Amino acid sequence: MIEQVFSTGYEVIRKIETTQMDALYQASEIIAKAIAEDHHFFVTGSGHSHTVAEEFYGRAGGLACMIPILTTELTLTEHPTKSTYLERLCGYASILADLYHVKEGDVVLIASNSGRNAYPVEMALEAHNRGAKVVAITNLKHSKATTSRHPSQKRLFEIADVVIDNCGEIGDAATKVDGIEAALLPTSSMANAFIAQAITVQVTCNLRDMGIEPPVFISSNVQSETNRNQEYFEKYTRIY
Repeated sequence: MIEQVFSTGYEVIRKIETTQMDALYQASEIIAKAIAEDHHFFVTGSGHSHTVAEEFYGRAGGLACMIPILTTELTLTEHPTKSTYLERLCGYASILADLYHVKEGDVVLIASNSGRNAYPVEMALEAHNRGAKVVAITNLKHSKATTSRHPSQKRLFEIADVVIDNCGEIGDAATKVDGIEAALLPTSSMANAFIAQAITVQVTCNLRDMGIEPPVFISSNVQSETNRNQEYFEKYTRIY
């Protein structure tokens, strides 16, 4: 079965590569433009989708200027189902949009596999209301097969300016095993990691092409006289 894990994972990544390239380039372009114009690039998600923000944030080879909207209530840190309840709660995204000062010209990347819960939908609506652009990473097959839990009845993909499909299955888990009722192998995490890194690399190249030196972290475990991490932390960390 391990072979099946690899073949399924490769299939998902290849599907993203062959179907989502335009969306990836478009997302990278608007993010680079926002950064070049001194606006902010935020990333957020809830439940396991919060790991997309961590994939962008504070990593060797990652952009120092991105801002994660990572509150413990929306992660699995405190309780495995706390974020499940809170992501269905209306009003919380509006509070975070205020706290992080989302405003005109910014870009908010929102990861949500189903795209149906109140938090991602409300955050997308809040971003638009404030003049920010929205990039969505979502599972279109799943999202189109379900209904919204937000009063607007909108799903994330129906609001975002750019939609990137993580090419997953309904319910995320993609593999059935004889004798086990539930499907195994959720593919969103591996898909989202590739998507996040593809965007990071392309945004960095776009900034370079604009004549802007991209603020890129290097590993804190690599000795280098040109290590500028501390400078980046002082300039960009917790700037909201």
